[in-house]
Amino acid sequence: MTTDEGSRVSLRRLLHRLTASEAEIEAQELRRESAESGGMPARQCTRGQVVSVTGRLRTVVYTPRTNLPTLEADLYDGSDVVTLVWLGRRHIAGIEPGRHLTARGRVAVRDDRKVIYNPYYELESPR
Repeated sequence: MTTDEGSRVSLRRLLHRLTASEAEIEAQELRRESAESGGMPARQCTRGQVVSVTGRLRTVVYTPRTNLPTLEADLYDGSDVVTLVWLGRRHIAGIEPGRHLTARGRVAVRDDRKVIYNPYYELESPR
């Protein structure tokens, strides 16, 4: 790449950052962080695949049921959302909206959404 091409690429990136919405910039940063951590992009996950996905928790919901309570959290990595479901749990320390984590498990599909049941997870340090 010549110096002229390099400066054009830099200018293009700068213009994109200045004109992009906050959501687009956040998604781009999450995709970069996920790639750096070795996580698979959520949009590429398919049913039956064992994956490691890194991202930020958007929502955390406790669903009381008479026979089996569940804790559900939507993990967003900048490309798509994977719902993490812990069966029989009402609360897990550290699982809260805005928290970054890496989740591992087998992908299932429920109501056209990607789901990992009882995932193994690692919380990242708060930023």
